[in-house]
Amino acid sequence: MDNNVLLSIKNISKTYNGIPAIQALKDVNLDIMQGEVISLLGVNGAGKTTLSSIIATLHPPTSGDILYHGKSIYKDVINYRRIIGFCPQKPNIDAMLTIKENLMFAGRYFNMPYNLIEKKTDELLERFQLTKYANAQGAILSGGYKQRFMLARTLMHDPKLIILDEPTVALDPHIRRNLWDIIKTLKKNGTTILLTTHYLEEAEVLSDRVCILDSGVIKLIDSPENLKKDFRETNLEEVFIKFMQESKTRTA
Repeated sequence: MDNNVLLSIKNISKTYNGIPAIQALKDVNLDIMQGEVISLLGVNGAGKTTLSSIIATLHPPTSGDILYHGKSIYKDVINYRRIIGFCPQKPNIDAMLTIKENLMFAGRYFNMPYNLIEKKTDELLERFQLTKYANAQGAILSGGYKQRFMLARTLMHDPKLIILDEPTVALDPHIRRNLWDIIKTLKKNGTTILLTTHYLEEAEVLSDRVCILDSGVIKLIDSPENLKKDFRETNLEEVFIKFMQESKTRTA
């Protein structure tokens, strides 16, 4: 096994029971490397959120396995969860607590020592420019500051893998760029990031590799630069559009 592989997704499938049953993922295989930013791309219903939710252990797969450093995460889910940070698309800030208390609660959740919780809380408040809101409740924050808080909370326990589900959706362009800078810094510091996004420019700027899903199947995995060369396009958005058009033509 490659020592640079952090996670190996092995034959993951997911079927949602119903009438009719919906197969959201079909035998997905994917290696996530240490210290990379990898983006999941696809149209609505392609399986992006389902896959990231399974990796985050929010939902179980119907079949398949995920290996962390070669060992199944399902043999020790609790310890696996200690190395991941999950930042959902919609802010879920506890309205009963202040911003500072929300961060401290996250530290207690991961059983961090109290003195470390206090130190890390102050560091994150300053790093994400939230200090002036420390004793305020989350409802007063703008969308951009709520997203900053979500990222700060995700980092509370120094996770090795961060899962970001549409982290910049509906944000103003300048706030989106600020969050890009934060993601770049995290990568520079060796954090592995799994990014789900609809913004193709975002994926192109931030990603070492992109993974295009279509109807629950991985169709392409490569760097943005290689994909642009292969498809003879100048940006990732044009690559994605051309790929989806060709895919529809093949299945018509």
